[in-house]
Amino acid sequence: MTSEVLSDRVLTAVPIKETETLRPATRRTHRLALPRPVRRTLGPLGVLMIWYVLSATGLLPADVLAAPQDVLGKAWDMTVSGELPTAIAVSGRRVIYGFAIGAVVGIVFALVAGLFRVGEDLVDSTVGMLRTLPWVGLIPLFIIWFGIDEQPKIALVALGVTFPLYFNVYAGIRGVDAHLIEAGTVLGLSRLGQIRHVILPGALPNALVGLRYALGSAWLALVFAEQVNASQGIGYLMTNAEQFFQTDVIVVCLIVYAFLGLFTDLIVRLAIRYLLSWRASFEGA
Repeated sequence: MTSEVLSDRVLTAVPIKETETLRPATRRTHRLALPRPVRRTLGPLGVLMIWYVLSATGLLPADVLAAPQDVLGKAWDMTVSGELPTAIAVSGRRVIYGFAIGAVVGIVFALVAGLFRVGEDLVDSTVGMLRTLPWVGLIPLFIIWFGIDEQPKIALVALGVTFPLYFNVYAGIRGVDAHLIEAGTVLGLSRLGQIRHVILPGALPNALVGLRYALGSAWLALVFAEQVNASQGIGYLMTNAEQFFQTDVIVVCLIVYAFLGLFTDLIVRLAIRYLLSWRASFEGA
C-alpha cells in the first residue's frame, strides 16, 4: 500500500474540528465578593470606628481631638449658619483662579521645552531650579510683591499647579515613540500635523496624570496660603479655631479640604476614563 493511500485514510479517519475563536480572558468574578463601592468605603469606616471607640473610652481626650459626633454636630451648625458654605465658596474661587493661571503657565512652558531643543535649554533647567524652592519660604516675598489681599494666595496656588503639569506634560511629549514620528513623516504630515495628530495625543496620558497631581497640589498650597493674613476661607476658620483650641472646627475644615480634593480628583478620573477609553490597561488582579 502506497504512502499516498495511507495518508488519505488517516486524513479521512481523523474528524476535523470546527475552528474556535480565541477571546481574551475575562476578569475573575467571585460570587461572595462585596461590590467594589462597598469595599472602597470599608477603610474610611474602619478609621471612623476606631476614632469613635477611642473617644468613647476616653483614650482620646476631647482637648486633643474631638469625638466624631461632636465634629458632625459642629459641621451641621456651621452649615446652617452659612459660615462653612461661604468659606468653601471663597476657597474654591481661589483654587479655580490659581489653577487656571498655573495650568496655562505650566502647559505653555512644557510645550516650549518639549517641542523645541532651544526651549528645553532655556526653560527646563530654570523650572527644575525653581521647583526646589519651598512654598512657605515664598510667602513673605509674595506678600511684598502682591500685598496681603487675594493675589498672594492665588499666586501660591498657581505655583503649586505649575510644576506638576509642566513635568508630566514635558515627560509625555518626550516619551512619544520615535517610530510614530517617523511614520507621520512617511505619511506626509507636516510639523504642525505631527504635533496635532501624533505628539499631543501621545502625551495625553501623562498630561492627565499631571492634572491629578496639580489639583492635589492646588489644595495643598491653599492650606498654606490661607494661614497667612486671611479674612475668609477654610484656612481662616482653622486659624481662628487654633486660637480658641476648637479641635472640632479644625477637624471639620480638614475634612472639607479632603472632600474637596477627593471631588476634584474624581472629576479628573472620570475624564481619564473617557478620554483614554481606547487604551487597554491593567486594572488589578
